[in-house]
Amino acid sequence: MYDSSNMKKLPKLGADADAAWKAFLKFDEAALADGAIPKKYKELMAVAVALATQCPYCIELHSKAARKAGASEAELAEAAFVSAAIKAGGALTHATHFAAD
Repeated sequence: MYDSSNMKKLPKLGADADAAWKAFLKFDEAALADGAIPKKYKELMAVAVALATQCPYCIELHSKAARKAGASEAELAEAAFVSAAIKAGGALTHATHFAAD
């Protein structure tokens, strides 16, 4: 299902919902801009979330943005393991719903 050429369809999709698209772009830009948390760390968080949600488009976009913001390969690797730990922890804590008392 993943085809990077699909990203070329975003402008048309946005044009069909102009107000929402423009609001999303502003929100996305503001959320990822330097602030109390530097852009590099925000992009590393975005990589971890993208890995957890398994969005190949986001993984590609945010790993490139993280590198551009100064993230090292070691930082990206650690972000991947943070993501894996959180996903694994979520599975374990959800298992408490059926675990015997």
